[in-house]
Amino acid sequence: MLFIGRTRYSLPLTTGLARKFAALSAELDLRVLASAATGSRSGDATFTLVRPVRPAALDGVAYWLGLPLRAAGVLREFRPDAVVCQTAYDAAAALVARRLSRVPARVVVEVHGDWRTSTRLYGSPRRRFVARIADAVAGGAVRRADAVRTVSPFTAGLVRALGVDPAADFPAFMDLDPFLGEVRPLPERPTALFVGVLEPYKNVDGLAEAWRLAAPHVPQASLRIVGSGSCEDVAEGLAREHGVRWDARLEPAEVAAAMDEAWVLVLPSRSEGMGRVLVEAFCRARGVVGTRAGSIPDLVEDGLAGLLVAPEDPQALSEALVRVLSDRGLAERLSQGARAAASPWIQTPEEYARRMRELVE
Repeated sequence: MLFIGRTRYSLPLTTGLARKFAALSAELDLRVLASAATGSRSGDATFTLVRPVRPAALDGVAYWLGLPLRAAGVLREFRPDAVVCQTAYDAAAALVARRLSRVPARVVVEVHGDWRTSTRLYGSPRRRFVARIADAVAGGAVRRADAVRTVSPFTAGLVRALGVDPAADFPAFMDLDPFLGEVRPLPERPTALFVGVLEPYKNVDGLAEAWRLAAPHVPQASLRIVGSGSCEDVAEGLAREHGVRWDARLEPAEVAAAMDEAWVLVLPSRSEGMGRVLVEAFCRARGVVGTRAGSIPDLVEDGLAGLLVAPEDPQALSEALVRVLSDRGLAERLSQGARAAASPWIQTPEEYARRMRELVE
């Protein structure tokens, strides 16, 4: 199997990723074509990593333009039975590479979220100029792939809307070790925690508006933001005007500690794929205040593991935050529901690898 994805890897791998790829390698003869993190080696016996291009604004363009030829070269050398692609855009490149290389590998596309988000609600606004072309490319790749794997009912619905039935539906492997173990009780001070990239699809601007509405009603409570991205000015404004704590980056163990220091995770997304941070919060027994967007309702049962509101409704989000942060009993009930909601989404590296082999076969 050849795995193609835009993910940036740093060699040697972290412990969690090493476990994932060791399990995959025990089931499959595996190669990976992906991107290199800054300062990483460009490859080893398993990984072929594309180094970053400077200036950074050209990195994505260079990667995608070069991917079909690069993938064709790996196909000729490795001659895999299957190519598993992390996104529909990777699958489009793999389909071109298959034609160029004349290697009859089957192409499997994974759908982790709404592919339209990447050109409309992520990164530079200039991406919107290619949104319609990108939609056509992604939709065509999903239709032409030999198999599609989805990760949630929401992503399965996206695929079925194109007239395609998923060949498999199971979550991505998540290294949850830092989030497992003994659960801590809620701290004394009520705190809401946001963890994620600061991009438009996460609706950080809506969170800022909601917090400005909520803060006067819960003066004893606080908001903490963890993440970086193109909307950092929103986090800076909240930190400056309302004393919100903002950390651009934390290691996984530090994120787990931040969850332990919070009453609730807040996820105000306009669109959301698998929602890994939801599972991480569940493992730490923290309920969620979120929106009915993307896969969030697939994971969060309203009133049991969290409170859900309509997307793009800062007033409703504000009221839900006030409701939880002013009622410890409610926060504790959501905590109990969240802990119980974690188990369906947890899998070992070996379980993930076995499912991947079954899909390839």
